[in-house]
Formats: sequence, C-alpha cells, structure tokens
Amino acid sequence: MILYCATTNAGKLREFRLAAQSFAGGRIRVEQLPDLGRIPPCEETGSTFEENAIQKALYYSRLAPGLLFAEDSGLEVNALGGAPGVFSARFAGPAATDEANNRLLLEKLRGIEDRSARYVCVAALAEGGRLIRTFSGAVAGRILESPRGSGGFGYDPLFYYEPFGATFAEVSAERKMAVSHRGQALRQMFEWLAAGAQEG
Repeated sequence: MILYCATTNAGKLREFRLAAQSFAGGRIRVEQLPDLGRIPPCEETGSTFEENAIQKALYYSRLAPGLLFAEDSGLEVNALGGAPGVFSARFAGPAATDEANNRLLLEKLRGIEDRSARYVCVAALAEGGRLIRTFSGAVAGRILESPRGSGGFGYDPLFYYEPFGATFAEVSAERKMAVSHRGQALRQMFEWLAAGAQEG
C-alpha cells in the first residue's frame, strides 16, 4: 500500500518512513505527494494541532492519487502558557531555522525554574477531501539550558527525556520513535491501516 504525505520537512519525512517500516512491517510505503513543491501551501489557520492537521489533510488529499495523511506537531512549554504550540516551526519568524527557534526558546526561559514541556502530534488521514480518522500522541520532558546532541531536528537538542537520561537529539532515530509524540501517533495510524489491509 502506498500512503502519501504532505510535508516538505526532510526530518519528518525520514521519521514517517522509519515509522512505516517499524510499525507496518513494510506493508505500507510512504511517498511524498507528487509535485508537492509546486502546490500552493495550505494555510494553517487552526488554533490546535488537530485543526491544522485536518486542514492540511483535507486540502492535500484532494490532489493525491490515494490515501494521504498530514500531521501537525510541536512543543508546548508550561511556563510559556503552552507556547510555542502551533507556532513551533515559525516561533522565531516565518522562515525561522531550528537554531533560531531554539535560541528564542532559551531566551524566553532564561531564569525560569519550571522548564517542563511536552511534544504533541496529531496525524490526520484523508482521501479525496474526506477525513477518515485522526491519531494523536504526546510525550513529556523538560527544556535544558543549552542544546545537547546532533541528531533529530526542531527542539530535540533541548528536549530532555528523563527515562533516557538524554535529549531526543542524543539518541538514535529508532529509540526516539519508540516513545516520541510522532511515534505514538504514527504507530496508531500504521497499525490501524495494516490491520485494515490484512482484513481486505
């Protein structure tokens, strides 16, 4: 089965393909939506990850030759009232780099003791402009005072996960996938799809 996705984020695409391999045993292949670079991007106007994921899935699935999923994910920091939240990718501005976003986060948390945070992900599955189902995941951690590790992407070098005794950027992609917000949501989706494919 081919499952299309709508992301231009190389880090996310790698994780989508790893999840398909890990959770669907090779029965599902994730492909980027053809000509995605030429399609005007979907406006993300939702106030929650779920709203944005659904918005993107409905928009891009109208242009897909089969099933498509879109996800929205980000970091919620308690001391910042849940920010950056849905603005995680553009926290430091519309074309912000991961480094700029991380720098701004550290500035905003300077001197703050409560550094608890969580990563959240919602994946929405759609076909031909019709929503089929959503899947979600969340993982708790805390924000360090300086980045550690060279793996992952986004806020991973600052996101310390207690059970690992490490940041998400210090562990392998497979280890991160086993517990991460995106791993949880994708595991649900791929297992649900694989079960349906078996029955069919």
